[in-house]
Amino acid sequence: MHTRKPINIPVVSATPQEDAMTDSSCSGTEMTALMVLGDSMEPEFIEGEIIVIEMGAPATDGAFVIGWANEEAIFRQLKRDGQGGWRLHALNPAYPDIAISGPDAIRGVITHKKKPGSRKSVKYYDEPHSASLT
Repeated sequence: MHTRKPINIPVVSATPQEDAMTDSSCSGTEMTALMVLGDSMEPEFIEGEIIVIEMGAPATDGAFVIGWANEEAIFRQLKRDGQGGWRLHALNPAYPDIAISGPDAIRGVITHKKKPGSRKSVKYYDEPHSASLT
């Protein structure tokens, strides 16, 4: 089996527009879309799927997130370990967990995913939605 070298994808915050934010009741978070590369998050996330990330959103245990570890952004599941620490967990057991300082190392939370080319293939990861990937 050939393992693919991860691609570094910089995750940066956009500078908020002050006048737009003062007249809005929005939280100021930004939505970003990325394509899943590799197999570290299989079987839930398959290479080529599009994930939508709410940058700056608060993360909870079990959430799918973009975290900052080893000087790079990485897509994983946020997990609390048995000693009260935090780690980034790959769903594919071939990849090791990565210890992080805590939720402060999270850059964004995945809200949903979509298969390219299909309008109905959306799966949400926040509580109010119940649509499933078809």
